[in-house]
Amino acid sequence: MKKYMLICLCVLFVSMPLSEAAAESNKPIHWGFAKSKEHKPADAGKEMTTLLKKYDAFYLGNTKKKEIYFTFDNGYENGYTPKILDVLKKHQVPGAFFVTGHFVKDQPQLVKRMAEEGHIIGNHSYHHPDLTKKSAKEIKEELDSVNEAVYKITGKQDNLYLRPPRGVFSERVLKETKRLGYQTVFWSVAFVDWHIHHQKGKQYAYDEMLKQAHPGAIYLLHTVSRDNAEALDEAITALKKQGYSFKSLDDLMLEKVWHLPQL
Repeated sequence: MKKYMLICLCVLFVSMPLSEAAAESNKPIHWGFAKSKEHKPADAGKEMTTLLKKYDAFYLGNTKKKEIYFTFDNGYENGYTPKILDVLKKHQVPGAFFVTGHFVKDQPQLVKRMAEEGHIIGNHSYHHPDLTKKSAKEIKEELDSVNEAVYKITGKQDNLYLRPPRGVFSERVLKETKRLGYQTVFWSVAFVDWHIHHQKGKQYAYDEMLKQAHPGAIYLLHTVSRDNAEALDEAITALKKQGYSFKSLDDLMLEKVWHLPQL
């Protein structure tokens, strides 16, 4: 309970209104970054980093610590989420699952299992739209609908994290979702894993998970991927041998709380 209250306090702090002289740009931005090389942190560039910081969005954890954050996007179920949950449970690794309305409606038992096993359930919008094409009211409806559906299954209302559908956003979207109390979470490790009819094999997924690893990495993995489900167990084992530990987004938020400036 104390941990949850601290996280809520952090969200309230970072959600305080900003004073702006002009309306924020709604020009669509497609999330992207320079991938890690030689296990150095991925880099989204100075301009993007400044924009994210302005709205307390993030794509990295603490890059001075060999800690990894696993996040998963769940647009629909393709039969592999149970295996992924089994692997996380085996290794006692926390995950954050960003779910759509379709997934919640179609897979209530998996949503319930995620919550019962201590994973974060994040918001990926109800219909997976381009949020830059939605009004403030429509954005709120998209996100509220997911929260309400998850609450009916889990009884929990601590859905604090948002991942914009398709990785498309704008400064206006960042401001609006922050106003609604969300932490927008991007990622620093990803590879082409979502084409279910063009999977490249377990070894490909394993190699990418290891090759792109870096301190403070936030992984984006799609649960529809057979390759991810088959590679995850061995990848976690190998990453542990390299000295990495695995943390939840809640851990990262608590770290941010402790480092807030004194008022």
